[in-house]
Formats: sequence, structure tokens, C-alpha cells
Amino acid sequence: AQKAYEDFVKETNASIEAKSKDIVEKSEVRAKAEEELVETKEAKEAVMLELEQLSNYNAQLHQSCDFVLKNFDLRQTARDEEVEALKQAKAILSGAKFEEFLQSA
Repeated sequence: AQKAYEDFVKETNASIEAKSKDIVEKSEVRAKAEEELVETKEAKEAVMLELEQLSNYNAQLHQSCDFVLKNFDLRQTARDEEVEALKQAKAILSGAKFEEFLQSA
């Protein structure tokens, strides 16, 4: 009976030691996983912030392009008028007669 008890105690102690080592190993694995989770969440937040900034920048560019496209015809007409006025001024300064421009207009 004593021998059986001693064997039982040895097996129990060995089992307790093995399970303790297993608990330590699993705790280390869990700690590493939690650390990776924190790092991943931080990386996700950084990426989301960058996406938000890019989205805002995209909206600003879109607004700017819409303005340019909306006013393109108006600006083109104004530039054509300026060019025509410069041509007339050049012609006048070159010695052409102003009456020719009055009749064509």
C-alpha cells in the first residue's frame, strides 16, 4: 500500500508540474497574442485616420475640379474677349484705323 501511495504521489506531482508548465506556456502565448492585438488595433486606427484624411483631400480636390469645370466656359469667353481686346489695342497702336473696328463690332 505504501508503494502504491508513493507512486500515486509521484504521478500526481509530475502531473501538477506538467500542468503548471503548460499554464505558463499558454500564459506566454496569450500575452503575445494580446500584444499583437494591441499593435494591430493601433495600426488599424492609423490606417483609418489616413483613409479619413485621404477622403477629405479627395473631397477638396473634387470641389476644386467642379468649380473649374463649372466656370470653364465663362472663363474661356472672358479670355477670348481679353485676347480680342489686346489684338485691337495692338492694331490701334500699330497705326490701324479705329473706324474699322467700330464697323465690325
